[in-house]
Amino acid sequence: MVTSLTTWTARQTPAREPIAGNRVRLEPIDPAQHATSLFAAVSCDADPTLWDYLPYGPFAGEDTFRKWVGEQAASNDPLSFAIVDQATGEAVGMCAFMRMDPQNGVIEIGSIWFSPALQRTTLASEAIFLMQAKTLGELGYRRLEWKCDNANERSKRAAERFGFTFEGIFRQHRIVKGKNRDTAWFSLLDSEWPANERAMRTWLDPSNFDEDGRQVRSLSEIREKA
Repeated sequence: MVTSLTTWTARQTPAREPIAGNRVRLEPIDPAQHATSLFAAVSCDADPTLWDYLPYGPFAGEDTFRKWVGEQAASNDPLSFAIVDQATGEAVGMCAFMRMDPQNGVIEIGSIWFSPALQRTTLASEAIFLMQAKTLGELGYRRLEWKCDNANERSKRAAERFGFTFEGIFRQHRIVKGKNRDTAWFSLLDSEWPANERAMRTWLDPSNFDEDGRQVRSLSEIREKA
């Protein structure tokens, strides 16, 4: 069935303004506000593989890192955000809207990295949900993309957990840090967003966690029941 798009109009690009959730707040990246806490969050040895599949990092010191953060702050695409823990006010990760195509309603979320303190937490999940809700919900984009190195199993599992569908592999897509990168493509469409939004909101609801912060039902269980 062919769906007419004769009434389609270009969408707005995400604004350079904070996006607030219950646990985290996405703040436009600012070296003065975020560089010190971000560098401290990733300076521990808890995740030595953090930078393996990213085109940047690791960084020799805070000054080098701060300069890189300043470069990200000056960019409109990618449009980078610090992931800030609402409880502590500390920046603990980064994410970005990128390769924005408002005419066709396509946008990618990427340059995502979570410090060890953020990994495998409800805060990390809420950060991704906020990006999904901003693009597919509030701004009305048709397609949200997630791309990663095909060797990055952790990122591929995360994409599927967050509701993205695997579409295929672009072989020999890029050269990153002197190595070949085959890129795995994932997408989440506007038609899939309502069900995904319900599942994510149900999982993130405080009632889904016990007094020790353990989930009552997993996100996969919630999706299967739906």
